[in-house]
Amino acid sequence: MARSVYVTGIERGDGRQVVELGVMELLTRQVDRVGVFRPLVHDGPDRLFELLRARYRLSQDPATVYGMDYREAAALQAEQGTDALVSHLVERFHAVARAYEVVLVLGTDFAATQLPDELALNARLANEFGASVIPVVGGKGRPADAVRAEARNAFRAYDGLGCDVLAMVVNRVATEDRGAIAERLAARLPVPCYVLPDQPALSAPTVAQITHALGARVVLGDDSGLARDALDFVFGGATLPNFLNALTPGCLVVTPGDRADLVVGALAAHSAGTPPIAGVLLTLNEQPGEEVLTLAARLAPGTPVIAVSGNSFPTAQELFALEGKMTAATPRKAETALGLFERHVDTGDLLKRVSVARSGRVTPMMFEHELLEQARADRRRVVLPEGVEERVLRAADVLIRRDVCDLTLLGDPDTIRKKAADLSIDLSGAQLVDPAASELRQRFAERYAALRAHKGVSVELAYDVVSDVNYFGTLMVEEGLADGMVSGSVHSTAATIRPAFEIIKTKPDASIVSSVFFMCLADEVLVYGDCAVNPDPDAEQLADIAVQSAATAARFGVEPRIAMLSYSTGTSGSGADVDKVREATKLVRAAHPELSVEGPIQYDAAVEPSVAATKLPGSDVAGRATVLVFPDLNTGNNTYKAVQRSAGAVAVGPVLQGLRKPVNDLSRGALVSDIVNTVAITAIQAQAQAAPHGPA
Repeated sequence: MARSVYVTGIERGDGRQVVELGVMELLTRQVDRVGVFRPLVHDGPDRLFELLRARYRLSQDPATVYGMDYREAAALQAEQGTDALVSHLVERFHAVARAYEVVLVLGTDFAATQLPDELALNARLANEFGASVIPVVGGKGRPADAVRAEARNAFRAYDGLGCDVLAMVVNRVATEDRGAIAERLAARLPVPCYVLPDQPALSAPTVAQITHALGARVVLGDDSGLARDALDFVFGGATLPNFLNALTPGCLVVTPGDRADLVVGALAAHSAGTPPIAGVLLTLNEQPGEEVLTLAARLAPGTPVIAVSGNSFPTAQELFALEGKMTAATPRKAETALGLFERHVDTGDLLKRVSVARSGRVTPMMFEHELLEQARADRRRVVLPEGVEERVLRAADVLIRRDVCDLTLLGDPDTIRKKAADLSIDLSGAQLVDPAASELRQRFAERYAALRAHKGVSVELAYDVVSDVNYFGTLMVEEGLADGMVSGSVHSTAATIRPAFEIIKTKPDASIVSSVFFMCLADEVLVYGDCAVNPDPDAEQLADIAVQSAATAARFGVEPRIAMLSYSTGTSGSGADVDKVREATKLVRAAHPELSVEGPIQYDAAVEPSVAATKLPGSDVAGRATVLVFPDLNTGNNTYKAVQRSAGAVAVGPVLQGLRKPVNDLSRGALVSDIVNTVAITAIQAQAQAAPHGPA
C-alpha cells in the first residue's frame, strides 16, 4: 500500500495550506507519483488542489481526488452512522492509494461542515487509511501561553485517538513569540513541533481577488499588476502632502474617484518607488477624466486602477473582511509559503519521519527541487549583472521568497526599484549596486589593470572597463564579495564569459573551460558536455572535458558513467575523428582509473541497453551512460537542442566548469525557471569552492 500523510487541524483559520503545500514539495522531491486525496469537499472549485495540480504537473483525474461533499457526508452519517461514512471514504481512498507511491491527504476544514466531532472523524480516517498525521494549530491573534496549550491539547487528542503523529505544526504565530513557543513545545512534546510566524503576504488578497470580490471594473492595469498583494489599505481624504506621508509599501489606495490629485500623487509615488503601492481603488462610481488617466498610465504602467459604485465606508467593510487565498493564479503566494515552510521546518528530519523511499527515477521536478534544497543548505551570494531585466527580477523574486541564496543585482538602483515596483517585486532582501557609482569602482580598476598589465591596460582604461556590469560582477566574485555570477539573459556568451577568462581564469588542474547541460528527461538526468564553449577540442582537451563533466555530474547527484561519443562504437571505425575520441578515452582511463568510461561509442549504444548488448556487450557504461561527451561543439549543440525539443527534455545550463570560481552563462531565451535553476547551480558550485564573501 502507498505511504500516506494526513495533514489536519482542530479548527478553521490555521492556514494549513502552507503545510499541505510544504509537505507536497517534500514528497515530490522523493518520488514522481504522488496522489492527492481530500475525503470531504465543499461545492465549488478546490483552490488548493488546482494549485497542486498546476505546480506539480499532476496527471491525477480530479474525480478521484474527492471522497464526497460535506452535505452528502452529513446526510449519510445521520442516516446510516459514522461507520458507513468512513467505509465509503476508505474505499475511495484505496482507489487512489493503489495508483500512487505516496498519497497526501488533505483533512477536513472545520468550516460549516455540519459534522459532529470533526477532529475524531479526521483521526479515525487517518487510522483507517494507515496514514501518519501532521496536526496544524493556528496561532493568529492568540497569546503565546494559549498557543502552547492548544498545541499540547491537539497532540493529546490525536495521539489519544491512536494516530501516528509525525510532527506538530503551529502556524501564524506572532513573530516575536515564535522562538519562545518553539522552545517550550520542544520540551513538552514527544514529537517535533515546528512553529511558523504569521506572514501577512499570504493572507493579503491580490488586487485581482479584490476586484472579483467587490465586482469592481478595471480602469487601468495589466495581469501582472492585478496579481499584486494588497498588504494594507490607505483611505484618501486628506490633502496630498499628508496623504503621501500615509502611504505604505504594498498598500491599496482607496479614494473617491473625483480626487484626481490623490490618484496621480499615489501613482507618482509608486513610480518613484517611495513607496511602491498595490494599486488604486476608486469609489462613488466616479473616475478621473481621460487626460488624468492617460497621465496615470504613463506614470506607472501596469499599476491597477479599479472602480466600484459604492462609497468608501461600505467598501472598507468589505475590504477588511477579505482574506487572500493561495490558488493556481497566485504562484508568488506559493513561493512565499514554501519559503516560510522551508525556513522554519526541519525538512530533512520530517522527510525521514515520513519514511518515503526515494524513487529510482529522477524526474525534472525532482532534480529542480534538489537544486534548491542543496543551495539553501549552505547559503552563498550570487551576483546578477542584469539587474534591470524583467526575467532576472522575476527570478530574484522566486529566489528571495524561497530563501535560496543571497543576491546582488547590478544596475542603477532607482531604475531597478522602479522596475521591481512595476512588477510588484520586493527586493528588500537583495543588495543593489550601481557599478558606475560604486565606491568599489576604483579598487576594481586597479585590480583589473594589475591583472591585464601584460596587455598594456592602464588604470584609466580599466576604470572604464569595470563599469561594465559583467566585468564588475566578475570582479566581485574574484575579490570575494560574491561567490558566483550568472549573466547572459541579454548579453552574449562572449560578453558573459570573457571577463571570467581574463580575471578568474582556470583551475590549476583544468586545461580549459568547458560546459555541460543537465538534460532532465522524463525519468532520468543526463549530463551533456561540451555543448556551448569549445568548437573542436583535441584529444587532451576532450579528456579534460570528460573529467570535468564527471566531477560536475557527481556534485549534483548524478553517478558519472562516461560515454565518449563518436559515429563509431568500439573498434568498428577508423579515421581522425574516431581516433581523437579513442585517444581521449585512453587519457581519461590513464589519469583517472576510478572513473567508468567507454569510447568511442555511438549515442544509441551509450543509452539503450538492448543496443549496447549487441554493439558493446560486457561494457559497464554502454546502455547505462549518464555523462555523454560530444566530440565537437557542432554535434553537441545540435544534439542537446534536438533532444530538448523532440523529447520535451528540460535543459539546465550551460553550466561552466574549469574556472577557479563559478560564473555561468544563460541563454538569451532563458525562462524565469531557467534563471532560478542556474543561480541555484552556481550557489552549489560556490559551496564546493567554499569562498568567503562579504558586503559590497
